[in-house]
Amino acid sequence: MKEDYYNVIGVMSGTSLDGVDLTHIQFKVKNNKWTFEILESETIAYSSSWIQSLKSAVDYSKEQLKKLNQDYTQLLASIIEAFIEKHKIENLDAVCSHGHTILHQPQNGFTLQIGNLPEIATLIHQTVVCDFRVQDVQLGGQGAPLVPIGDRILFPEYDYCMNLGGFSNVSFEQDQQRIAFDISPVNTVLNFYANQFGFDYDDKGTISRTGKIDTNLLNELNALDFYQKKHPKSLGFEFVKETVLPLIESFEIAIEDKLCTFTEHVALQIALALPNKKGSLYITGGGAYNDFLIERIQSYLPEMKIIIPSTKILEFKEALIFALLGVLKLRGEINVLSSVTGAKMDHSSGNVYYSK
Repeated sequence: MKEDYYNVIGVMSGTSLDGVDLTHIQFKVKNNKWTFEILESETIAYSSSWIQSLKSAVDYSKEQLKKLNQDYTQLLASIIEAFIEKHKIENLDAVCSHGHTILHQPQNGFTLQIGNLPEIATLIHQTVVCDFRVQDVQLGGQGAPLVPIGDRILFPEYDYCMNLGGFSNVSFEQDQQRIAFDISPVNTVLNFYANQFGFDYDDKGTISRTGKIDTNLLNELNALDFYQKKHPKSLGFEFVKETVLPLIESFEIAIEDKLCTFTEHVALQIALALPNKKGSLYITGGGAYNDFLIERIQSYLPEMKIIIPSTKILEFKEALIFALLGVLKLRGEINVLSSVTGAKMDHSSGNVYYSK
């Protein structure tokens, strides 16, 4: 049977706002077995003004959002074009881009990822596959998480695949179905408090480690309604802004104690979320560098083998999987699982734009 080959770029911008992740990937498919090679990868940091705009956008008017979307599409196009030029990448089948989530309200039938306007294809002179979440929400799904189909296809040897980014999410097989859901905020909250010390993030969890757990705060965090809900379920920055931060801020305790307590909360919620406390847990995302958080997760899951992969996969797994979602869309194959999102059916999501 012939081997299919795809030369693509995956582009991702996450809620932790550390920048735009780009990764050049070659996929090969033979007998339904997928292999991949990550070639060049890079994270292009946002300027402080862009970070401010993306943080504030949750409160923007429709007109402001429209303008932001146009500006961000231009920004993203310039970043992608520079990446292609810098690495002399040729003969691309597609650029597969997630865009940046500004609003995520599946309960209201709405999700908005900016940077997915049709003109992006013409701006970068490439075929672009993007905007993977909207169709799922229209089909009654959460529009998230979308990475689990990639876990199933590319990382089938692990019992659990977990990403520790702005939020934590997990995916695993149960009764021959892929199950996945968001667990809790992670870096959206930890970075907020690290920023108060003048740091972008709490390096290796060193500040959190110096704090003390505030039992009352921990109990109140653990009692939040979201944690009682059954999957499918997903989180947006609105939850952090409207619920989590006001709760933490109502406690007059040291920032170190807030960090320490929230880290404990994240670790506990992760342990509670896994139906089986044994096996292998494959962790990616920026939170995998937080040694203190990993130690706390391990303490709640003593029989779990935690695997942290190479830097390329750890930092660029989401960009890698959005590249896969784009290729699946081009092949007309399912790239979103209803068992994960709660949509009416499995489907092939995303828009394909061609350069004019």
